[in-house]
Amino acid sequence: MFLGTVVGIGTAFLTVWLMQLIGHMAFPPPADLDVEDIEAFREYVNTLPVGALAFVLASYLIGTFDGVFLACLIARMKYHIFAIIVGGLMLVATISNLIMIPHPLWFSAASLLGIAAMAVLAAYLAHRTLPRRPE
Repeated sequence: MFLGTVVGIGTAFLTVWLMQLIGHMAFPPPADLDVEDIEAFREYVNTLPVGALAFVLASYLIGTFDGVFLACLIARMKYHIFAIIVGGLMLVATISNLIMIPHPLWFSAASLLGIAAMAVLAAYLAHRTLPRRPE
């Protein structure tokens, strides 16, 4: 169960990172953007096109789904626990990001609701499709 949790969390964060890297290639930030300057970064986020925000949202949702599903695939038991642990950690990371860098309301709502939905969906599909390991 521990291995499933660690791999699931690592997979979720790796997916977010990779998808956002692709998003930065599709929608490159200005060359002079100082990411250490929170105010400048907040202003930059306010000017992002919907497509750039969609990459970020997709990274959160897909990262949550594949992290929970992979954790369930490894453990093959107590699927709801992985939805809570991996999904909960993704929610905490997202909430902290939304607090530090304000985003549009639609993005915040879609992120929070979507992460919860993806965690539940991944655990449900794992429960329905993967053979269970005896507990």
